[in-house]
Amino acid sequence: MKRFLIFFSILLLIGRLSYSQNFTDSSLPIVIITTDGSVEIPDSYRAPAIMKIIYRGSGLRNLVTDKDSIQYLNYNGRISIETRGSSSQTLPKKQFGLTTLKADNISDNNVSLLGMPKENDWILNGLGFDPSLIRDYLSYNLSRMIGEYASRTVYCEVMINGSYNGLYLLEEKIKAGSDRVDVVKIEKGDNSIPQITGGYITKADKTTGNDLIAWTMSSYIAVNDVTFIHDLPKPENVTKDQNNYIHAVFEHLSTQAFSGNMSFEDGIPSIIDIPSFVDYMIINELGANADAYQYSTFFHKDRNGKLRAGPVWDMNLTYDYDLALWGFDRVKTNTWQFSNGDNEGARFWKDLFLNPVFRCYLSKRWNQLIKPGQPLNVLSIESLIDKTVSTINEAVVRDNRRWKSAPYHSSEIQKMKTFLRLRTDWINANIGSFSDCSNVVTPPLVITKIMYNPDSTLSYPNSKDQEFIEIKNTGSTTVDLTGTYFRGTGFVYQFPFYSQIFPNSTRVLASNVEVFNAKYGIPASGQFTRNLSNNGESLVLADGFGNIIDSVSYSNLAPWPDANGNGSYLELIDPSSDNSIASNWKNSYSVITSIGNTENKIDLKLFPTPVRDYLTIESGDRIFSIYLFDFQGKLLRKISVNSEIFSLDMTSYASGFYLLEVFTPAGSVVRKIIKR
Repeated sequence: MKRFLIFFSILLLIGRLSYSQNFTDSSLPIVIITTDGSVEIPDSYRAPAIMKIIYRGSGLRNLVTDKDSIQYLNYNGRISIETRGSSSQTLPKKQFGLTTLKADNISDNNVSLLGMPKENDWILNGLGFDPSLIRDYLSYNLSRMIGEYASRTVYCEVMINGSYNGLYLLEEKIKAGSDRVDVVKIEKGDNSIPQITGGYITKADKTTGNDLIAWTMSSYIAVNDVTFIHDLPKPENVTKDQNNYIHAVFEHLSTQAFSGNMSFEDGIPSIIDIPSFVDYMIINELGANADAYQYSTFFHKDRNGKLRAGPVWDMNLTYDYDLALWGFDRVKTNTWQFSNGDNEGARFWKDLFLNPVFRCYLSKRWNQLIKPGQPLNVLSIESLIDKTVSTINEAVVRDNRRWKSAPYHSSEIQKMKTFLRLRTDWINANIGSFSDCSNVVTPPLVITKIMYNPDSTLSYPNSKDQEFIEIKNTGSTTVDLTGTYFRGTGFVYQFPFYSQIFPNSTRVLASNVEVFNAKYGIPASGQFTRNLSNNGESLVLADGFGNIIDSVSYSNLAPWPDANGNGSYLELIDPSSDNSIASNWKNSYSVITSIGNTENKIDLKLFPTPVRDYLTIESGDRIFSIYLFDFQGKLLRKISVNSEIFSLDMTSYASGFYLLEVFTPAGSVVRKIIKR
């Protein structure tokens, strides 16, 4: 036995030497990992190591001998590394998770690898169970091309402890961050409103190792419950209140999806960001992902925001490939994956599809994306496939020689293309009509002011507290803002139910309503969550179904006017002009003196002010209803009145500032009240 082990060790050494000798250069970046003591990379803990990434630049060949040439090293530093994955653990070619570290071997080191935004957690995807070696790359890129975040990826060739280990995809790990899943990181102490509302990253997935199950939900297949696992907060850190909160969101979605409730007030649009669910389904259905909805299915929810689907993940069982060696045949051209008799996921996926309104928007988006020149047009995808294959073709030969990973690569690529055409035709024939949602009329609301990077002053030392945006109704009729919200993450706000904006009037949203009120002497209409980016971002105002009302992608760079930390804000010169064009904006120092609502037409008296017990509200006209909000814009109480006078009981409310909106035949008026 001892002789056999010695002989086997010699064979391994010879194999390693032969791989290292054969691999001298590449058209792709070269990643060289050397573990301390040359130990095998473990699964149960992270091994310390050195990583070097050789990259001379686009179009240039990278040489293994450049490992000691500083000018050609994209990264040269410490890491910790482990093997990762579930089913892929059974493969000889492993995939890895790694963290870039500072020299102390403890502190995370946020760095940019191969042009990707700075972070410290990364994945080396071994492309297991994928004889094309491009399915993850293709799917992630398509998702980003249609406007959703998915992990950025760069192909590379990897050497480990002197041996050639093959073709890999260096990619971003799914985690919270401004350049990844842009949600606030919830902490253990965030157990009350509004902090408990986010941010969360949750996944439906199989359990591996010691994963803690958060909850399960039923599938339409009775014996196939879906397991949900926390990703943010980490399972070991989530509190009972946090778990109960996010679980309730999913259960609420399931209930409303089953009932078909599409109300902006308490139905599906009030719970989920519909465009993100639509896009998630489209990417997964296009490839007929065998794991879709059941495994590797991520969701995220920002603080005070809606539940969003994504990012897409683990897309190797797609485009005519399934685990045939294990007896599976689920990737078909003529079946919806949420109704394939196997991995169907939680019931709400199918219920959403069966909802005629949701399905209309699914069909509308699909038909937009497959138009000529659009990302999901068959010719566009085939072009991306060809470009990707050209990028990796020489590395494919080496990887196949090492692992027998892609013995029939050319025919596999052709199978993908054939599948893509058949799948697209089948979806076209079965997704249904979008005529009922094809010509949605959105209100004439325009973003007209953006204070994104205020300066610090003695009175207001925290510059972020002074941020605001202004929205104007440029039309001639009052606009009902119910359901109106800002799509996406990072900047979060949804207008309260039944709030309005009068003709030629404005609404101001502030990062801190108390600061705004103190600085300008007028009440902001609401307080948004998070902050505006100092570098620029896209602000997308939409109705409850996600139809875009207005969209501005501002920047702190020319040709945008300079409103970056100098006390000025961006102001649209002419509200009737195209606010997507930088030259239509100016930087303004003007003091805001009015929010523009025609409140002088409404005769309203409030007394006593401040109030201790009961507030009398008296109008010269009939009062329809009264809405009481806290100072962050959260609706506390809705009262039907139908009288000229009303006594509002404030005895149960804490001392502080509140906002009162009173609706009359002449419109609505917002007043600030103080409770002693």
